[in-house]
Amino acid sequence: MAAKLLKRPAAIADGELTDWGPVAQPAGQPVSRTRGRLLHRDDDGANEAGLWVCTPGVWRCEVERDEFCQFLAGRCVYTDDNGQRLEIEAGDAAFFPAGWSGTCQVLETVRKTYMIR
Repeated sequence: MAAKLLKRPAAIADGELTDWGPVAQPAGQPVSRTRGRLLHRDDDGANEAGLWVCTPGVWRCEVERDEFCQFLAGRCVYTDDNGQRLEIEAGDAAFFPAGWSGTCQVLETVRKTYMIR
């Protein structure tokens, strides 16, 4: 398998990204919309990496597989079902283990690179 490169992900114009539609479980208005670019996805979908952009809104989030992300722009708050808050902004990195659940509130459009396994 060949190595792949996502050149300057912070600088990729929104118009060059694929529209991935609204979040799956919105929790009010406005409904966040996502777009992105895949860098890699296994044939079975178990492992994936790429760039993800999300507009402001709140939704229910249930992590099925481990995810590591590096936030390039924006601000958001992830709150787990026990009330622990992660206030995230550009420059931060986060890891969400499989089984994590709670809400995500995007305050300013978020742009992140991610890897799911």
